[in-house]
Amino acid sequence: MASDTDDLAFDVFSRQCPSRSTLEHATGRWGSLTLGALHEESLRFNELRRRVDGVSEKMLSQTLHALERDGLVLREAQPVNPPRVDYELTPLGREVAGRLLGLIHLVEGRMDDVLAARTRYDAARGGR
Repeated sequence: MASDTDDLAFDVFSRQCPSRSTLEHATGRWGSLTLGALHEESLRFNELRRRVDGVSEKMLSQTLHALERDGLVLREAQPVNPPRVDYELTPLGREVAGRLLGLIHLVEGRMDDVLAARTRYDAARGGR
């Protein structure tokens, strides 16, 4: 009996599949937060860095390059002085970000359960 994944052109579970790196870029800590922040509006680099609290300049730059290469983020340089660069989601990036935001909102909404589970876990293991 064939499974649904047998018909897919790409298989994220295969280590050689290019979809795996795109999934990692989109769902890694900085990628998901960057996509979530850009879902609200287009932002300049420093605005985005302030919105994604804790990300270093280098890490944000690497994240944006990876997301741009994957077709999720559009980098638009404005021909003005001083230079201005805006980042926004592509239609594909908007779709991915929308799904990530669903997960983000679920996690935020269930944090009481998560914190209670952590407390139980730590108590059962001697207060780690």
